[in-house]
Amino acid sequence: MTMPNFPDGIIDKDRHLYAVRAYYEDTDLSGIVYHANYLRWFERARSDLLRRLEIDQRAAIEAGEGAYAVSEINLKYLRPAKLDDDVLIETRCTELKAASCRMHQKAFRGDELLAEAHLRVGFISLDGRPRRQPEDWRASFARFASSTEA
Repeated sequence: MTMPNFPDGIIDKDRHLYAVRAYYEDTDLSGIVYHANYLRWFERARSDLLRRLEIDQRAAIEAGEGAYAVSEINLKYLRPAKLDDDVLIETRCTELKAASCRMHQKAFRGDELLAEAHLRVGFISLDGRPRRQPEDWRASFARFASSTEA
């Protein structure tokens, strides 16, 4: 049996691009994407970014080291996505600190900006306390945030 490719984003210089489609389950009765689904799409894009950066969050959790958690988010809705729309999620790392990073995410339909989020993600121990990110993870984010290569 041949398996299809799993959803997969790409890194383009200092941004990560992740495609989603608005399915019926994402919409209300009028065919407009329900506002909470943008949060899900943004989360999926960030999870894919970690995979692209070779950050194995599952292994860290299983080893008891910790995980990333959103500590704050500001979401702005500009235009509605609709049933069957192809939406591109763009993610950038805007600030990197020892235990956290700030990100800016945008959802586009073609060239049209639909929604954007400014957020802070912190690395926490499994009991919920802030802790320093693993150094190799921080280095991966630093390379991504400052990348200017094609």
